Amino acid sequence: MGLTTKKEEQLRSMPIIRSSVNKSKDGKYVVQRTTITHIKPTAYYEAVLAGKRDEDDVEEELKEFA
Repeated sequence: MGLTTKKEEQLRSMPIIRSSVNKSKDGKYVVQRTTITHIKPTAYYEAVLAGKRDEDDVEEELKEFA
């Protein structure tokens, strides 16, 4: 049983989360590191920096890159 197209799109848009747990070099501490990676098209940031406030325009531009 495969995933639906809608579910595949949803999973692609989710951030990548990585977590690791290590001991410090001196062994006194446990270091837990979590990295969250978001991948967005540059059109998103260009629209934000340009000060566009109309969400429909931004969504249309983003669809061009999807």
